Amino acid sequence: MSLDEIDLANPRWYLATRLRDVILRRWSAEVRAIAVHGSMAHGDDADGSDVNLFVVTYRPAAGPRAALRRVDGILVDLSVATGDEGLRRSRELTHRWPLEADRYLTTRDLFDPGGWFAAQRDGHLARLAETRPAEFSGLARRNWCIASAAHARAVRLAEWYETDGALVLMAEARLHAALVTGLLTRTYYRSRADAVKRAGLAGADMTELGAVLKSQAEELTARGRPVDGPLGALFDG
Repeated sequence: MSLDEIDLANPRWYLATRLRDVILRRWSAEVRAIAVHGSMAHGDDADGSDVNLFVVTYRPAAGPRAALRRVDGILVDLSVATGDEGLRRSRELTHRWPLEADRYLTTRDLFDPGGWFAAQRDGHLARLAETRPAEFSGLARRNWCIASAAHARAVRLAEWYETDGALVLMAEARLHAALVTGLLTRTYYRSRADAVKRAGLAGADMTELGAVLKSQAEELTARGRPVDGPLGALFDG
């Protein structure tokens, strides 16, 4: 990204460029690339948005430390990884893939002379292309188990009039049910709130969410990844 493309009147971009300049000045020999992800990478950041900055280093324990704190009233989430580690992570699929993929696929670089972020994106896309549906279904089953357990506990707490606890667990259940949907449809989300909204679960009550979980269990069974089974199935992956 050239300096002409950066809106320095935007306080988040101004802060991001200041951070970049400080990092390159202090660790010029250690830093391989710097970029932002999240709302700034998508170009729709607004007041209250974070600066999500990712720094790529040449070797471990080099460059700045990861940090999360407010700077001039703006929350900065600074993450750091070596180039090799970052590329390895981008080729890993976990049960949180629908929440992780966006940072691999949508970035805006502040410093990237070697094209590292393009390599990260291409590596992740290549991993997705070679991934069989059964792997996504297996990851989805894990989220389903988390969602189902949280939903069951929420129902029990509601029966005991423990409303606050039930609300917290319902939020967890909605999120992981949304991740099931994301994995089964290969859909990634920009945030937890985006996941629940796009999966149609933002306003789901206990009964509605229970019906969604039942439908998801049936789909996972049809895909060869049943959510329940005999003891031996625990070790089959």
